[in-house]
Amino acid sequence: MSTYNSIAWLPLCAGLTGIGLVISYFAMRRRGLGSGLRGAAWSLLPLAAYLTGSIQMFWKIGTAIGDFAAHLVLSPKVWSGVGVAALAGVLFVVSAPLKRRRRRLRKAGADPQDQAGTAAGITDAPTAQRPAVPAPADGSKPGRGARRDKGRELEPSRPRAAKPAADAGDDDMSEVEEILRRRGIS
Repeated sequence: MSTYNSIAWLPLCAGLTGIGLVISYFAMRRRGLGSGLRGAAWSLLPLAAYLTGSIQMFWKIGTAIGDFAAHLVLSPKVWSGVGVAALAGVLFVVSAPLKRRRRRLRKAGADPQDQAGTAAGITDAPTAQRPAVPAPADGSKPGRGARRDKGRELEPSRPRAAKPAADAGDDDMSEVEEILRRRGIS
């Protein structure tokens, strides 16, 4: 005889519902109508499960989970399956960014195989470098304006170089083209 059939489900479910309704009544008096109605809703679920016949389904789910847990602890075969599932999860997580990168490269018109060196930091494109600013002879920091000593000015400030005015024919696309050219994308 199975364990499920040896339990008297109707008295058990009706008892749980009755106890829950009594507790819900006291919750309603103490915390308000909303809490009491929510408690009554939870209290009616055991009786509803019995009347719909879903108690047996919950019993089977519980025993299946229990059997799985018992076999998981004692079986190396199951542990190897857990390891393989974990490996599959790691591969899914790692492959997602790689797939997005490949799509971006295709949209940009570059071959993903040619970009392998770029990903490793090896590029053939020239890099833009800032010219070195020579240090002043007096030891002050360059580009800081006039040097002051107790409120009086010792040397005049150097004027900043003005940026060249943009031609009327240039637009924002020239800046984008320059950035692409520096990165080796034409």
